[in-house]
Amino acid sequence: MGNEDIIFNTSSIRDLLISHGFKFSKAMGQNFLVDANIPEKIVKQSGVDKKCGVLEVGPGVGALTAQLAKAAGKVTSVELDKRLVPILLSIFRDNENVEIIQGDILKLDIKKITDEYMNGLSHHVCANLPYNITTPAITAFIDSDAFESITVMVQKEVAQRICAKPGSSAYGAFTVYANYHSNPKILFDVAPECFTPRPKVTSSVVRMEIKKERPLNGEEEKAFFRVVRAAFGQRRKTLVNALSAAYEKTHSKDEISKIVENCGFDIRIRGEVLGIDEFIKLASYL
Repeated sequence: MGNEDIIFNTSSIRDLLISHGFKFSKAMGQNFLVDANIPEKIVKQSGVDKKCGVLEVGPGVGALTAQLAKAAGKVTSVELDKRLVPILLSIFRDNENVEIIQGDILKLDIKKITDEYMNGLSHHVCANLPYNITTPAITAFIDSDAFESITVMVQKEVAQRICAKPGSSAYGAFTVYANYHSNPKILFDVAPECFTPRPKVTSSVVRMEIKKERPLNGEEEKAFFRVVRAAFGQRRKTLVNALSAAYEKTHSKDEISKIVENCGFDIRIRGEVLGIDEFIKLASYL
């Protein structure tokens, strides 16, 4: 059976899984796409073409993989569930540009994967991420420093958090991290009925174009993220109190207050209203 023989809809996917004795795992966050229009739309808006090597995580039975195989120069799909690997190998056995790897993306050497399977191509991520690994997976993609863009389907709430503005309820440390490294944009929403089994939440596809240059490096960057973590570690506290708790061994509360004032901030301000440039300024003073 090749991917050209499969119509990716609810009935065909269920028949395929039943024939292999497969049962969905809630622990693995498995929700497979059954609306054939969605994978095509994801790939089109990801900007992937034949010059691209794509890392896909959580391919399921390959609805998105099939569209990526048509568009990309190389597709490397990492699937955690050992039961799905034989199905994927059968479906894509005739696709020379598709590589199926069984493993946990959070434990694999991502840079090694891109170097081995995507040599000579630009590197991108395009995936319908399992809900239970969304944040650590995106973090791993960014920290690998291996990709030009990351296009992923995640819970709508997570997508809103990635793209949130300072002062909003969704804005947090992960927002700052994502926007420091990339220019994120929500592309479109995906309704629960586009999956089997149906999730209880709406999903969103977000594209993160990785920045070629970052404002800081080395120790300055570490200091910046220390300030960010401290500011959001206790959201209900003022910035002065949050930083005082984090820097109690090196700075008195009075010193923290003066630093906050010297940055031009009210001492009653909370960290959740600061943008990246303001956090950089604060980190430089500290």
